[in-house]
Parts: sequence; C-alpha cells; structure tokens
Amino acid sequence: MTEPWITIVNPAAGGGRCGKQARDALFHLREAGMRLATVETEGPGDASRIARDAFREGHRRFLSVGGDGTHYEVVNGLFPRPVSGGAEPVLGMLPLGTGNSFLRDFGVTDVRRALMALEQGNERPVDVIRATHKDGVLHYINLLSVGFTAHAGALTNRHFKPFGALGYVFAVLVGVARLGHPRFPVALDDAGPRDERPCTFISFSNSRYTGGTMMMAPEADATDGWLDVIRMGPLRRGELVAAFPRIFKGTHRDMAQFEGARAKRVELALDGPVDVMVDGEVLSVQLESLEVLPGALRVVA
Repeated sequence: MTEPWITIVNPAAGGGRCGKQARDALFHLREAGMRLATVETEGPGDASRIARDAFREGHRRFLSVGGDGTHYEVVNGLFPRPVSGGAEPVLGMLPLGTGNSFLRDFGVTDVRRALMALEQGNERPVDVIRATHKDGVLHYINLLSVGFTAHAGALTNRHFKPFGALGYVFAVLVGVARLGHPRFPVALDDAGPRDERPCTFISFSNSRYTGGTMMMAPEADATDGWLDVIRMGPLRRGELVAAFPRIFKGTHRDMAQFEGARAKRVELALDGPVDVMVDGEVLSVQLESLEVLPGALRVVA
C-alpha cells in the first residue's frame, strides 16, 4: 500500500484563513488519489515535533500546509537527521500562509498551481542551509537575513501580520525611522579577512524571493549548491524608501550600495545574539556559520 503523506496543517497561518482553505485543497488531493494522514498544529513548534516524530517512525513523505513559517518548522523537524537515516525526505507544500516565497522559484505562485504540482508528483532535489549558532543549529530553504530586513520582519510579526504581504511594507515604512547601520563580521569560504563594514542588511539566500514577492536574490538557485550573499551598504532613510520597491523587481542589484557574492560556507563573528529573519520567522541568536547541504531535500514542485 502506498505510504500516506504526513500532512501538517497550520490552521492559524494566513491570519487564520489556512484552516478553512485547507479543507477544500486537501479534499481535492484526496479526490486525485493522494493518501493523506492529516494533523493540525496547535502552537509554535508543533510542526517540527510532528515531522520529527513521523520521520523517526519511518515516514518519508510530508505535506506542509501553511506559509513560509510552517514550512520552516517542518524542515527543522526533518533536519538534522542521521546520514544513515534511509531515503531522503520528500516535502510538498500548499502555500496558504501570509508569505509564500520559496515555491515561486519553481513557478508555483498560488494554490491552484501547487495542487497541480502535487498531482503530477514531480520531485527535485533542493539545497538546505544549516545555520549553526551558539546554542544549537537550525535549517532553512529560503533565506536568512540580518540588519534592517530582520528588524522589519520583527515589526511585521508583532504588529502587522493581519495585513498579509502588505504588512511587511507597513513594517518597512515604520522601521525606517529607526534605521541603523550595524556591522556583521563575515567571511565567505574562509577566503581573506572578515568583512566588518557597516551595512543596511545582509541576506544569505538559498532562493530568490522573500516576503512573498520580493526578489531579494535575483540570481539565486535553490538547486545549485551555492548560497547567494546579498549585502546592501549603508543607505540613508530616503534612499532606503526609494530602494524598497526595487526589491520586488530585483533591480536593487543595480544600486551602487548593492554587493552580491556566492559561497558554500559563511563564517560569522558576532559579539552576541542578533535578530535574524529566517524563512518568515524572526529569532534572536548568535550566529556562527552557515553551510550549504546540496540536494539534501526533495521538494515537489
């Protein structure tokens, strides 16, 4: 008998809309012949726990129903895992959250296209990024950023989540008033001295999009084994407001303050915890390193 998909639904995603929308979407998949074992989350961390327990029990097919934050939790339930843990996990995603960034790289821009991808069942290996910090390790497939972008992400989650993708725009405008230019000492692939210049933000991107439709890393490819490092030098408030719309089109790369590089490993030397935005979640951690795990996860897209 075909193994069921462990289907992890976050009913609170998308401002509570996911719970209602998921029912019709999952009914459609069952009608198409998919076997689904559905579990709903009740709070933060549940998706990771459910995925971790199911993986230990031998399950290898997972369907994450929610937004980027839900997918992030599921990924962190599947990683880290023993090298000898058997077949690689397969992850399908139904984008029913506030921000649905990762699947855009593969042309999946709405629920209809996501359902089509799941019905067709095409899998592809994608890279996973391992982020080691002072107190442990986390994994992501989309983006981790520090500086202004993380500050805006924190404002979004605390005050503007009900506005959906537009909430991030509101957070950016509010955050401009407290704009700073911090230093995040980083070294790429152990090459040369650390870069300790002040900046507006740095993004360590596995895929192109963030916040739904913002093309933070226009050249990123989640299947190429590389991390795209996007560094925006110091911007004045007016420059940041003017630059922000350009990120939606990816034309911020034409700005003088923009710098792009690629790496397989990044070393960081931080004095203490900083806010980081990682796949839609905002955490406070003292980052130490980032490392690409090539093709470590199979994604349905």
